[in-house]
Amino acid sequence: MSERSHPGSHPSTAVLSRGFDPRLSVGSARPAVFRSSTYVFSSPESAQRAFELLSGKAHLEPGETADLVYSRFNHPNAQILEDQIVPLEEGSEWAVAFNSGMAAIMTSLLACVGPGDAIIHTVPLYGGTQSLMHQFFEPFGVRSIPVVAGHGAELDSAILGTERGRAILIETPANPTMVMTDIKRAALTAARLDPKPVVLVDNTFLGPAFQHPIPFGADVVLYSATKYLGGFSDLLAGVAIGIDHKMESVVRARRGLFGNILQPDECWILDGRLPTVSLRMNRQSKNAQRIAESLVRRKEIRRVFYPTLFDDPEQIRIRLSQTDYPGAMIAIDLHGGQPAAFEFLRSLRLVHNAVSLGGMETLACHPKTTIHSSCSAEEQQIAGITDGLVRISVGVEDWRDLMRDMEQALDAAARL
Repeated sequence: MSERSHPGSHPSTAVLSRGFDPRLSVGSARPAVFRSSTYVFSSPESAQRAFELLSGKAHLEPGETADLVYSRFNHPNAQILEDQIVPLEEGSEWAVAFNSGMAAIMTSLLACVGPGDAIIHTVPLYGGTQSLMHQFFEPFGVRSIPVVAGHGAELDSAILGTERGRAILIETPANPTMVMTDIKRAALTAARLDPKPVVLVDNTFLGPAFQHPIPFGADVVLYSATKYLGGFSDLLAGVAIGIDHKMESVVRARRGLFGNILQPDECWILDGRLPTVSLRMNRQSKNAQRIAESLVRRKEIRRVFYPTLFDDPEQIRIRLSQTDYPGAMIAIDLHGGQPAAFEFLRSLRLVHNAVSLGGMETLACHPKTTIHSSCSAEEQQIAGITDGLVRISVGVEDWRDLMRDMEQALDAAARL
């Protein structure tokens, strides 16, 4: 594919123009879908060069493009998507698309660690990522070193004191308690080591609109693109974004080996959503801010977890220093425990009781019995995942309608 250069373009412009040449698509203003499993080489020498690049024996020279080989390794729609996602993540140089967020996380970690190594990670993590640590990496011989999110000194100690710590995985804000971890502090601590561990940040909750980990020292930014990047709860996708091209080569090689590239149709759909990410996320964040501030006044709720409502000075400092807006995720802890949480969810009319997040519609779930049900009781307790906790992903509906729906559901829970 032809890569056009637009020096000085803002992200909102580059996401619509970078990396796509209409002349290569019969003049189409937007990319077509390229459904092909294999590609014709321009020459035998080009075929040889393409396989040298795929195997890691060689690297692209500045300005060089290589022939496509086979859609398990790459295809035009993946290239277009990856080119156009890069400007959304400040400071990034490359992006690699996957067929799910878990595929992005697993493949990126496997580019960093092997048997005998260790992953230092914050908790709570998304339940699927937590299961990945216990069910795959630990049996594979990779140790998992958990540190409670927001505990900067403990994270420093774990980074500096873990033998063969090769990767640091930070999820900030944490899922589902919204506790934030200082990315810059972790990156500076990692930089004191030789070899330096790779710092990976799951930015699904706030990125790419409200938090940019790379300027704070992150090496790789991870997304479940199913969420805010996709925005309509109708596709599965994941993305890894970074700056070091050596890391990119390893991630791409692993993706080709595992065959977990995002397919052309999904790449085409996701690429069409990118120009509206900031528009959608801004509306959702404004809605969530208003709802969170209203929920605080409800006597049925023990605590509302939302970034602008934290009173811990360190959490306030982190939020102000590394985020632009608080985002659209809220968690509430109901006094009545699981019965109250279940009655609240059962009584909702506009809000859907479903897992996932980041879609146009508002969703709510009970983390302890759904997305974090695979965690042990001890892990749930450490992470602050209580019986009464409900996670809410706020959509783009009128916030007043959503608030009325939640209030009547809280009234129902209070009658238990």
